[in-house]
Amino acid sequence: MSGPLDILQPPGWPAPKGYSNGVAGRGRVVLVGGQIGWDEQGCLAEGFVAQTEQALRNILAVLGEAGAGPEHVGRLTWYVVDMDEYRACLPELGRAYRAVMGRNFPAMALVCVVALAEPGARVEIEATALIPD
Repeated sequence: MSGPLDILQPPGWPAPKGYSNGVAGRGRVVLVGGQIGWDEQGCLAEGFVAQTEQALRNILAVLGEAGAGPEHVGRLTWYVVDMDEYRACLPELGRAYRAVMGRNFPAMALVCVVALAEPGARVEIEATALIPD
């Protein structure tokens, strides 16, 4: 157990980089709707990495209302409008992720979509967190 959640790693599988294959936990479930990279005034950050960092900060702000933090996140689903842009930013994206989320690597999915609801948004991320009893 790496914190309040158990990381599920089947024997013999290669260790994933930057995410977990599965996560288990008990307690209160917190569902965070898709967050994009805008601030409290509704201004979008410039660029993919900056938008991602802000979206993650927004997730933590919502989780904070439930008394949760990054260590409680069991799953993230990322929606990006340009997979090549995502791949090109991976090293910088990893640094931004760790700056906000620390070394917490939940189960994740990444989906490329045609567009997001908010014009100019490059990424949207939704989260599921588990707060132990």
